[in-house]
Amino acid sequence: MPVSATIRERCRAMLGPGEDIRYVFPAVALPPPATIGFLVVVTDRSITLLSTKMFSRDEPSGVWARYPRRTRLGPVEFGSGPRIEIGGMTLEVDDEYAAVVAAADAEAFSPGDLPRDPLPDL
Repeated sequence: MPVSATIRERCRAMLGPGEDIRYVFPAVALPPPATIGFLVVVTDRSITLLSTKMFSRDEPSGVWARYPRRTRLGPVEFGSGPRIEIGGMTLEVDDEYAAVVAAADAEAFSPGDLPRDPLPDL
């Protein structure tokens, strides 16, 4: 399920001027008990980890880290839950966002594998 427009706008406020959001998905840094909530924001220029407020996982509190757009998010490792690694951190994502991780990597590393836009004029 995509994140809401409200969450995307909150994320946009913490990005650089002119950055175009491509994907946003929630993630949790492991291992417990020191879990930290993140919103992973993939733009046309970067991958930005936004930390979230402790009791509000859909409200970013600050920029935790920024990586170049050519940083790989996958492959997604499945075990007790889908996991990715970025910047030496292991992040757990919900099952529904595993496809988003794959799409973000495909856009950056093999754009020919993506389907063509059926409505390019919109």
